[in-house]
Amino acid sequence: MTFSSLVFLFFFFPIVFLLYALIKNNTARNIILALASIVFYAFGEPIAVIIMLISIVFNYFLGLMASKDKHAKLAVVFAVVVNIGLLIVYKYAGFFTEIINNATGLSLPVLTLRLPIGISFFTFQGLSYVIDVYRTKKNVQKNLFSVLLYISFFPQLIAGPIVRYEDIAKQINEREFTLSRITTGVRRFIFGLGKKVLLANQMGYVADLVFSYAPSELGMLTSWIGAICYALQIFFDFSGYSDMAIGLGRVFGFDFKENFNYPYIASSIQDFWRRWHISLSTWFKEYVYIPLGGNRKGKLRTTFNKLVVFFLTGLWHGANFTFIVWGMIHGVCQLLETYQIIPTQKKWFQKIGHVYTLLIAIITFVIFRADTLSQGFGVIANMFNGAAGSVATNATILACINPLFIISFIFAVLASTPIYSKIREILSKKEYFKFYNYASYAGSMAVFVICILSLVSSKYNPFIYFRF
Repeated sequence: MTFSSLVFLFFFFPIVFLLYALIKNNTARNIILALASIVFYAFGEPIAVIIMLISIVFNYFLGLMASKDKHAKLAVVFAVVVNIGLLIVYKYAGFFTEIINNATGLSLPVLTLRLPIGISFFTFQGLSYVIDVYRTKKNVQKNLFSVLLYISFFPQLIAGPIVRYEDIAKQINEREFTLSRITTGVRRFIFGLGKKVLLANQMGYVADLVFSYAPSELGMLTSWIGAICYALQIFFDFSGYSDMAIGLGRVFGFDFKENFNYPYIASSIQDFWRRWHISLSTWFKEYVYIPLGGNRKGKLRTTFNKLVVFFLTGLWHGANFTFIVWGMIHGVCQLLETYQIIPTQKKWFQKIGHVYTLLIAIITFVIFRADTLSQGFGVIANMFNGAAGSVATNATILACINPLFIISFIFAVLASTPIYSKIREILSKKEYFKFYNYASYAGSMAVFVICILSLVSSKYNPFIYFRF
């Protein structure tokens, strides 16, 4: 079940909301949300829900163990083994086995298991909980049901943002359920739904078509179209989902931190990662980069630490060399900026910093999207070598550039900048701002209706981050 599915919009969410609104007791509300989260996950993963629940129970007891002075470090070690072990078994075992077979000539059996949806998110939250308890004993939660709700809460369960326990610990026991929170939360949810359905899906249809062909069949123009469309698709798909998660959390009284901050206006790759998937980059900073020594142990160690972080960031996204190369290119660019080999701090460079960053982001997302490295580098080569490709293939792709796509593309470009926020900021100082608020609510309802019409009339509604 996804937030952009009709089942969620017209059955699951209304039922959960009504039950939550009718019951005033906070403990009972927590039970409703926890049970709803289990149902939400089990709807698409009836077997994997057992894995998630076992993981939660393990992390709960390891958290209790980490809160004691005795055996606290051992609890953290066990937490790493349990959580990372789950990821290795379900996500990477087959990948690593194939590498060993190719390197040694062995024929070890390749383990193929169905990847539980959201496993990368709920294992990271469980691990961070135990580590935070170890660091600050007061963060321990002695109520198993509260830990269950924290890790399994359905708005952020399958695609984040990755939430630290200390950020919502107080809200689990005390939170507001008000009309103001409901209306602003629903509006934020619809904003994200519009990003996903009206922008990401439109861009994704063209991107999927481009990447369904071999690079030799693509021309220079169609390769660029595919690359740009995918860069827009992944941004609006994921940031839209984060908006929906933040909106749903707000409805039920939880405040999640922002996960995206207009990454495509970044002036450097370092700036890009301060804006892109903020919860993931923060997680790796807090639990990998700083524990490794951060930038406190000299340039050589800093270089190593950053490369490790970006290697793991790439690998986190999937068991494929395409993700690893994507992460490592970003890591290398960051290092080149850190040591000013790429002079991002120079005044003259700042004028072209945005173009440089956008170019790196788009090119590396080609590798990220490709099924293989050869396909990715083949498409990138086409983008710069004037490739002609197949006339029939190019014609098929260009036929998709219809008026609806062009309108969606223009809105996508505008929405990837803070123009909406700037307009709202300017209008907030005017006397008639309340009328703007009313208009924005009316606009939200219009967007919702258009999204529903789109979902009903089209079967194309993929969700990129399901596979992560």
